[in-house]
Amino acid sequence: MVQAPYAVKRANPRFSFFADAEVTLRDGTRSVAQLAELSSRGCYIDTLEPIPIHTKLRLKICDGTSTCELPGKVIYMHSGGGLGIFGMGVLFGDLGAEQHFAIDAWLHRLARQTGKNSGKHSFTQIRG
Repeated sequence: MVQAPYAVKRANPRFSFFADAEVTLRDGTRSVAQLAELSSRGCYIDTLEPIPIHTKLRLKICDGTSTCELPGKVIYMHSGGGLGIFGMGVLFGDLGAEQHFAIDAWLHRLARQTGKNSGKHSFTQIRG
């Protein structure tokens, strides 16, 4: 039996999305991060410093053409297997209209790119 790709099974599919990011913790500590995946409800980031699960943060995402700053919370973490890189799932907090617009624009672009490659995603499936 052939299984669908992992992203298709999610309620909110993730797309590969590589962008620079900066994490700011509540105490003002900042950490450079790399965004690897994006969905309408959250993202996956890689950092050199581990951030504990349940930590609330501000995430600034910049893809080279646009920037979005939004609240989030770490919901899970993976260690890099001794490589000094930590991957984290971040759930977005309450987003304002500008933040929704930025995320939606990125997702729309990613859905078009994915659709050209596989024909499987539409923007309505992503926002679902």
